Amino acid sequence: VFLPRNFRCDCGNSKFKNLQCKLFPEKSKVNSGNKYNDNFYGLYCTCKRPYPDPEDEIPDEMIQCIVCEDWFHGRHLGAVPPESGDFHEMVCQACMNHCHFLWAYASQFAGKEIPPLTKVNSLEDEGIVLKVEESEEQRKEIKEEGGVEHQEQKEEKQIEQFNEPSTSSGSGFLNVYGYCSEFLQKFPVETAKTTSESSFCKLKELQSKEFLKKDTATFWPSNWRSKLCTCADCLKMYSDLEVQFLTDECDTVLAYENKGTSDQETERRDPLMDTLNSMNRVQQVELICEYNDLKTELTDYLRRFADEGTVVKREDIQHFFEEFQSRKRRRTNRMQYYCS
Repeated sequence: VFLPRNFRCDCGNSKFKNLQCKLFPEKSKVNSGNKYNDNFYGLYCTCKRPYPDPEDEIPDEMIQCIVCEDWFHGRHLGAVPPESGDFHEMVCQACMNHCHFLWAYASQFAGKEIPPLTKVNSLEDEGIVLKVEESEEQRKEIKEEGGVEHQEQKEEKQIEQFNEPSTSSGSGFLNVYGYCSEFLQKFPVETAKTTSESSFCKLKELQSKEFLKKDTATFWPSNWRSKLCTCADCLKMYSDLEVQFLTDECDTVLAYENKGTSDQETERRDPLMDTLNSMNRVQQVELICEYNDLKTELTDYLRRFADEGTVVKREDIQHFFEEFQSRKRRRTNRMQYYCS
């Protein structure tokens, strides 16, 4: 059964009054967080058909929207998925209209591979030319402190500070332009705003450019969520639209896939082997001997029921283990230990 994001049980509220919740006894009468859509009735996509659909003869892949979490046929998205399949997440038409701000990001990132976020190590290596404008106060300060030689030392010091990793809050991260925010405060760039990182809004910057809105779904690369603005105004907008999870990197499809793979590997692990690995050599031998004795005696005990065609009852199993423990104690008491 598929459960949507943040789904909670309804036991103990007005939906199931006679059932008391064992996890949260004091629950509200209505669980407004649960949204029962067509998926709960086995219907998906805009065509509201079941999956698999016995009447659908067209082979088509179902793709899940990361916002509404509904599943859609690829041919019903209004846009053709990338032929290479090189996308990690999809937002359907309805959710794009609901989250209208995403169109500003779509013009930059949707359907495109975003290079990993890296820190600039050398301005010459990156081929970036900065136009630095010195103020009258800076010129006066440089002149008073020693002229050209001091100016060169100061510039080298500033570049070294820029190349060093910063541990202060916010100053060690790159903004939308790819430059360190601390460096931008000291050296104004023509295309960059000199406002602080906390007050700078990436969304407004993108919305100031021309972008096209379509009545289609959009396909996004793996790290597109890291490009979303997290200023105070945008965070409030996410909350109002109930899409705060978009800024959560642990909510991505890739994160859920990795978690599912990790859980499967844990389930495949043999608890007996894990126990053996935690023991020393003597304990391992004793455990293996005890396991083999139990297996042999239990097999012989159950074979009698199979030969007689009788049903094994709970009392029979309890009797077997009582006898097994009794024989084990008698064997242990007869053992003698000698010191050399």
